[in-house]
Amino acid sequence: MIAVIVIATGLGLILWWMLANGGDEAPWLPAGLAVSVVLLVALSAREVVMRRAWTRYLLEHGIQEKAKSGSSHTGRSQKKSFSSSLHSAALRTIQKQSSDADAPGSTPEAHFEVAHLCHDYLASTEEAMRSGSLGSEKGIAIRAGQERVRSLHKHHLLTWARGHSRELTREAQQRARTFDKIETANRALECIHSALRVYPDEPELHDSKAAIGEFIASVKVAHWVELAERSAFKGHYRRAIDRYRDALFYLNQEVVKADVRAAGSARIEGEIAKLRAALQSNNAKDKMSVDGQIVD
Repeated sequence: MIAVIVIATGLGLILWWMLANGGDEAPWLPAGLAVSVVLLVALSAREVVMRRAWTRYLLEHGIQEKAKSGSSHTGRSQKKSFSSSLHSAALRTIQKQSSDADAPGSTPEAHFEVAHLCHDYLASTEEAMRSGSLGSEKGIAIRAGQERVRSLHKHHLLTWARGHSRELTREAQQRARTFDKIETANRALECIHSALRVYPDEPELHDSKAAIGEFIASVKVAHWVELAERSAFKGHYRRAIDRYRDALFYLNQEVVKADVRAAGSARIEGEIAKLRAALQSNNAKDKMSVDGQIVD
């Protein structure tokens, strides 16, 4: 935070100096606004980082200080007996953040944050179980906590993947350029793939993957159909036929549903047939024109 304050102050001074030399009547106003924005962004980022760091601290180091006096044997015993309470405190923290993430109006990033915390909890408890320092009762309690956290991890990771991919897909639909549509949709597809690496057999993820893939294919098909229609309008029939064939290539991808593929292929094949007829008609007219000139 000290570094951020120094950077923000330096940015404010530079901006104030530039505006003052530029003749601005109140250069301190935009400079102060820039400093405030930088500090607000830094504080928000610090809050997210500290929340995760606090949970990791609970898992790894504990929340109480050891007594300064006492033998090393007593210290080790206290550390062993305290590990289960650490995990209990971490579990309560995860459950609280899980409830906050499930509240109405929460963002997909909140679910992603809880999924990360669940992953950290599971890794820490697995390490504690392997160490053999836990008794049977504590081991049973930790296993019960692990089952609960595994369920939360799956719930929040799938919720994040579903929500984040939908946001990106809606954003892709609103994009104007074809390249931007495909690039944004590919980001949604990467989101689904990251969740599939953890839960490869989840049907919901495979359905989302297929839907996004079909959307990308439809964007490519629409792009090439539009180019073909422009070429046909200008009388460039051969070029239009080639572009319709490009559209057919993307339409025949496996991600496109069979009924949609059949209907689209029939329409495009019909347009290609019309263009071929028009091309033959133009060739016949050109040949008759050439023959007439030879006769003359």
